[in-house]
Amino acid sequence: MNLLRRFTRRPGRTAAEATALVVAAVVAFPLYWMVLSAFKPAGEIRGEPRPWTLAPTLDSFRRVFGQQDFGRYFLNSVVVAVAVVIASAFIAFLAATAVTRFRFRLRTTLLIMFLVAQMVPVEALTIPLFFVMRDLGQLNTLWSLILPHIAFSLPFAIWMLRGFVKGVPEALEEAAYMDGASRARFLWQILFPLVLPGLVATSVFSFISAWNDFLFAKSFIISDISRSTLPMALLVFYKPDDPDWGGVMAASTVMTIPVLVFFVLVQRRLVSGLGGAVKD
Repeated sequence: MNLLRRFTRRPGRTAAEATALVVAAVVAFPLYWMVLSAFKPAGEIRGEPRPWTLAPTLDSFRRVFGQQDFGRYFLNSVVVAVAVVIASAFIAFLAATAVTRFRFRLRTTLLIMFLVAQMVPVEALTIPLFFVMRDLGQLNTLWSLILPHIAFSLPFAIWMLRGFVKGVPEALEEAAYMDGASRARFLWQILFPLVLPGLVATSVFSFISAWNDFLFAKSFIISDISRSTLPMALLVFYKPDDPDWGGVMAASTVMTIPVLVFFVLVQRRLVSGLGGAVKD
């Protein structure tokens, strides 16, 4: 009776919660189907699709981990993602501080250019970037993946961090200088901890973009497969005539685990970072 009365008193909230549950189920269903297919036997995957399995197996995971170069692909993905996260966070923090705290010529133009850079589709720049990497002699190297992802991560990171840097009162900076703190000390010991939630939020997007990248890995790693990343490992199991869908789903599941672990580690700071960005 109390439960029915609660629903009748707050119909709007009940409808919103029901809608959120439906949306969450729709979003989570592809992830569930991927994990389910990774544990299904080959006969069930090729047969009539069912949202369950009565004979789970690890054969698909054995084929994935049995690949000779899978460990190397995993390590390359870790190197690329970690390098992109650290470099983009460091550069974005300094750039956001500069455009927020200092006044200089073409400052507004620079901010507009950051905004415009976010609107350009990645696919439109892949071929020009290919020629740039070729001229720099970086094809078939991890740098050909790290540098473009840093460039594409920076505009969003700088725009997002501007709000956090702007939210730090200038009186706090003046008080630090009066106490004898240098600009570098204020930057790293006072300002950096205060904008750390924003850095975590931007780092999550940078990590996901670099970790899941397939376009750059396919375009810039041409002949040296030892420099390939995990998304390229999916091609090992996909054959046009006889695709190994169990292997594809198992490899995709393994790829998803580091992303989930990263989310769990930064969950609290991520929520506060996104909340601060929305508030700004």
